[in-house]
Amino acid sequence: MRESEQKSVAEHLFSQHEESFEHASYDRELAFYESICSGNMELVRVFMKPLFCDGCGVLSEDSLRNLKYHLVILAAIIARYCIKGGMTPEESYGLSDFYILKTDKCSTEKELRAVHLEMIEGYTNKMRQIKLNGVYSKQIVHAVNYIICRLHSRVTLEQTAAHLKISSAYLSRLFKKETGKTFISFLTDYRMEKAVELLMTTNDKTYIIAEKVGYADPNYFSYAFKKQYSMSPSKYRSANSNG
Repeated sequence: MRESEQKSVAEHLFSQHEESFEHASYDRELAFYESICSGNMELVRVFMKPLFCDGCGVLSEDSLRNLKYHLVILAAIIARYCIKGGMTPEESYGLSDFYILKTDKCSTEKELRAVHLEMIEGYTNKMRQIKLNGVYSKQIVHAVNYIICRLHSRVTLEQTAAHLKISSAYLSRLFKKETGKTFISFLTDYRMEKAVELLMTTNDKTYIIAEKVGYADPNYFSYAFKKQYSMSPSKYRSANSNG
């Protein structure tokens, strides 16, 4: 490194020190990437930070370009973690290229933040599917996909079994054996997980979220949510808001 470059680096580091700047926790970053690889969106939300927040370095004096740089770096890191977690390089790098191209086309911070969330959800959902395929039988994988595709409507054990062309008794036993949960418990947990996701990523009213996750009665949805998380949906949103 040339002397002029060494001087520039030293001045930059000194400036950060004088401003008491600290980068984000390394352990928290690792937990965030590993939670994406786990395929658990609820866990991802625990460690996920806004696209630009305290602890993020300044990579450009232009605020929009700065966000784009951070998003491109994030895409590259997530892609490599997901390959390590079992995603094929072709699929992981393909997703990374897709989101980087979307990032390049953004002209506002709002658009960039939307791509940021879309990318994290996209990778997490892909990893969830990979984990399902690696752990569960084909019948359970197909059953889970059936639930996901019809989450907004009424889903029953009998409907799902009929779709898979197996008996409801057999599917019930299979669910308990492979997931450790009954069909109803699994369905409820997944609905609550999606409800939390909607609470944290949208401004939808509680009754709208209830409909989106398959509850026709918003009062019963609020009861089920409080039973799961020990607080109402509105209180959960307030308590876990990033501000």
